[in-house]
Amino acid sequence: MNNSVNSTARLVGAAFRALLVLTVVTGVLYPLAVTGVSQALFNDKANGSEIKSGGEVVGSELIGQTYNLPKKDPDDAEEAVRPDLKWFQPRPSNGLGSNSVNTQYKLILSGATNRSGDNKDLIDWVTAAKAAVVKDNSTATYKVKPSDVPADAVTSSGSGLDPHISPEYAELQVHRVAEENNLDVREVEKLVADNTDGRTLGFVGEPRVNVLKLNIALRELTGK
Repeated sequence: MNNSVNSTARLVGAAFRALLVLTVVTGVLYPLAVTGVSQALFNDKANGSEIKSGGEVVGSELIGQTYNLPKKDPDDAEEAVRPDLKWFQPRPSNGLGSNSVNTQYKLILSGATNRSGDNKDLIDWVTAAKAAVVKDNSTATYKVKPSDVPADAVTSSGSGLDPHISPEYAELQVHRVAEENNLDVREVEKLVADNTDGRTLGFVGEPRVNVLKLNIALRELTGK
């Protein structure tokens, strides 16, 4: 009987010591080590790839933002959202829905539409988006043709949160942005060129433009 009790006590003691050691190693030392290394070597990425303007954090390099005019009635859910044409516009994010679980908070929802290429809803979205891009970006001296509209101007990314657009879509918006802000077209074209990132390592992916960074540069240029 005593041997059985002693054996059980030893097992419980060993298990308790293992629990303490593993808790310290995996719950304290390992997280501290990973955090320390990430802060020392990848400080910017570890803190969310923040973008600052005027000394304040205005967003992340990894998450897209919208640039819309404020609603006339903030409580009217049916009022159509209108883009603020003074700014470069991001990719659309149709089909992501809205937070219906806790409506006290406006959450960012990530995901794709999961609709096939022949889905009527998707076709209607793309058709309407293309017509809006042509209309919004045509000016008195520059007319956009439907064939000029790139795919990323009318389709959302897989996550719906892509912060980048193609250089082609950015260039398509140049004349409208220049007109809305009373700028020379060449000034705005230079902004796009200066904020265009090439392929990663020279061969991975495609050239891209971060819309938030581009709009920050635009704001600095216009003094707004």
